Amino acid sequence: MASTSSTLEPDPRRWRALGVICLVQVMLLLDVTVVNVALPPIQQDLGFTSTGLAWVVNGYTVTYGGLLMLGGRLGDLVGRRRLFLTGLAIFALSSASAGVAQQAYVLVLSRFAQGLGAALVSPAALSLVTLLFTRPQERARAMAIWSGLAGVGVALGVVVSGILTDLASWRWIFFINLPVAALAFLATPKLVSESRAAKRGRPDVLGAILVTLGLLLAVFGLLEKSDHVWLSLPVLGCVVIGVLLLTGFVLVEARVAQPLMPLAFLRSRSRSSANVVRICYYVGFATFFFSLSLYVQHILYFSALATGFAFVPFGLVILFSATVIAPRLLRRFGLRTLNGGGLAITTVGYVLLAGLSAHGTYAADVLPGLLLVPLGGGLVLVGSTVAGVDGVTGEDAGIATGMNNASMQIGSALGLAALVSMGTSHAAGLQHAGVDPVTATARGYAFSFTVAAGLTALGALVGFLGIQPAAAEAGTARENDGQHAA
Repeated sequence: MASTSSTLEPDPRRWRALGVICLVQVMLLLDVTVVNVALPPIQQDLGFTSTGLAWVVNGYTVTYGGLLMLGGRLGDLVGRRRLFLTGLAIFALSSASAGVAQQAYVLVLSRFAQGLGAALVSPAALSLVTLLFTRPQERARAMAIWSGLAGVGVALGVVVSGILTDLASWRWIFFINLPVAALAFLATPKLVSESRAAKRGRPDVLGAILVTLGLLLAVFGLLEKSDHVWLSLPVLGCVVIGVLLLTGFVLVEARVAQPLMPLAFLRSRSRSSANVVRICYYVGFATFFFSLSLYVQHILYFSALATGFAFVPFGLVILFSATVIAPRLLRRFGLRTLNGGGLAITTVGYVLLAGLSAHGTYAADVLPGLLLVPLGGGLVLVGSTVAGVDGVTGEDAGIATGMNNASMQIGSALGLAALVSMGTSHAAGLQHAGVDPVTATARGYAFSFTVAAGLTALGALVGFLGIQPAAAEAGTARENDGQHAA
């Protein structure tokens, strides 16, 4: 019979299972950014328009974010391991389809299918981690490893994209997923037991449709802002309809028996604040990779390979921050410091990137942001992950982790659409005013980072004021007290 709750004795396979699950999560998050450096050759080979090209990125993140909560709920109902393996198969098949695509629409549809697979895998994966590690200190350590490697996955996407695009073909950025998925598919049944919630019921399909369509329309409208005015039908009309659908989603969640996002679940101040913190962080995060990789290529004239390696410091810093610094700060200062302080450091990084110019250099203008944004980001990823699953049991692990992951992808999708569109519009306005195209483009990127700095500063306030001490902190404090007494 499937396990329905955490066992008292930890699973002896838990650390090996964590390794496989983290490898899969790195693959999923790598695909968020892996296309950024490869966008120019993709556009040339498949004949994408500028708006269509944005969907190569956002087709994945919108579907990933919009269906994550449904994925989390399905994992609770039908079994987390089963859903993990099902999503993994969908992700692998759609990666193969993306790699062999000969038409633009095939690639975009494949990216949507990848997002569907990721939406099933990711919440099931984090649920399995949450249930495998039952002791507070071990769970905090596992979350630190998970968060650090997740950040590395996003950074590694740019590096891998640069290497494969320059040395082989952009198609290999999708083919590389196949051996990873195959390895995980074979290893998971041997390392992870099945688990599901004791309470059964119907998944909230209507809620999933409303939230996904709402996000799609909102993102589409925001992307159209670069070519239309705010009051035009493609912009305002789509955004308004998207907001109405998202409002309908909230109303549905208040009435259905098995909601994707139980409103009562958000009454925990720490859990709701943690999701706001993650959204604020990832709004800037998606723009960071998209805009900065274009700045490095178009303004500093780096090759695809050089651009990939330019982001190596990001991966190293976020891994060190999440796995070394964050656990120590969590023990000494708690979750408020990780969430609020992490976003404050990230804000400083964006403020520095807001000074990008047409005559900048990598060392003076890009590198400081590449160090500070991940330094704060590692703290935020650990702090918001731990706070987001505070008090979670086997009954609602999928809901908590689905919301945790959904806030990441929703923030990325909306942030990329809004901030990139605002930066593009700002650059276009400068060109109309007589500023040369290169200078205007650089200032457009800088403007996006200015807005990102404001949003992360707001998130820092939420982190400092909204997060309460979690069970992990209390458990660690008790263990430390016991050691001192001994």
